[in-house]
Amino acid sequence: MAEQQDWLGKFDNATSFLYTSHNANGGTPTRRLGYENSDGPLPVERTARHLLTMCDLSREEVMNILRVATAMKESRRTFMDTGFDRFSEILKGCSLLTLFEKPSLRTRVSLEVGMNQMGGQAIFYSIADSPLGAKESIQDTGRVLSRMCQGITARVTSRKGLRSLAQVSSIPVINALDDYAHPMQMCADLLTIFEHKGSINGLTMAYMGDLENNVTYDLMRTAALMGYNLNLAGAGAIEKSVWTEVNALTEKSGSKVAVFPTAKEAISGVDVVYCDSWMSYGIPKDEEEARKKALYA
Repeated sequence: MAEQQDWLGKFDNATSFLYTSHNANGGTPTRRLGYENSDGPLPVERTARHLLTMCDLSREEVMNILRVATAMKESRRTFMDTGFDRFSEILKGCSLLTLFEKPSLRTRVSLEVGMNQMGGQAIFYSIADSPLGAKESIQDTGRVLSRMCQGITARVTSRKGLRSLAQVSSIPVINALDDYAHPMQMCADLLTIFEHKGSINGLTMAYMGDLENNVTYDLMRTAALMGYNLNLAGAGAIEKSVWTEVNALTEKSGSKVAVFPTAKEAISGVDVVYCDSWMSYGIPKDEEEARKKALYA
């Protein structure tokens, strides 16, 4: 019950991990975010953490993210009545560049609304007609953007460009979707599960759909990281590198991630059912026909 109450965002320290303690005069510590004048000049070289797959987070960090998200949702509910949102200036003065190679209504709107509600701004840029590394090198792009913005999200077709951008950026790069992972979707889905189930302890999820895609891969990583079980059923072959990552995580968490021959077997006795398209965008024509035959067989 204590875990579920925590998820309801009832504790004011839900965002305390974002801050560092500062006690200049030996009195009661105050909370602050980022740098102050007394810190001296900003360092020229900064080491940024990127979120490219769910493997870039620890279980504790995921829990903290979801606690903050829960508190933010509650704060917005009260805002409609009181006009006060305690998160309204947490990103004041910050700019998030949102790179889109693949269009998405929900991703773009949620990023722009979210940044606005927290006092910052989101800048949309389409790279559909100007791919990363085409007009100028990715190295130059990363350096320039790192001087102007405080974060980057990218929704792209391939992991290659995203990883190259992260390697040269001194600001956080967040994967908003590529062909290998979808961590933003995972955090949103986990929040929904906690809101409806109250806990993930002892939970088993079933996934049915295309097994050879970003959502499947990060669902597997998330289950292995967070310690719940995942049953899979669908078409396509899961990349070996994903199994390597997942197996390393399950050794620590004790969760079980397995592929079942049929959807009926996969959903037997589960707590959550997750469905996706059984044939993702971009499937080659020859493979598309083979999957159709398998579906109707």
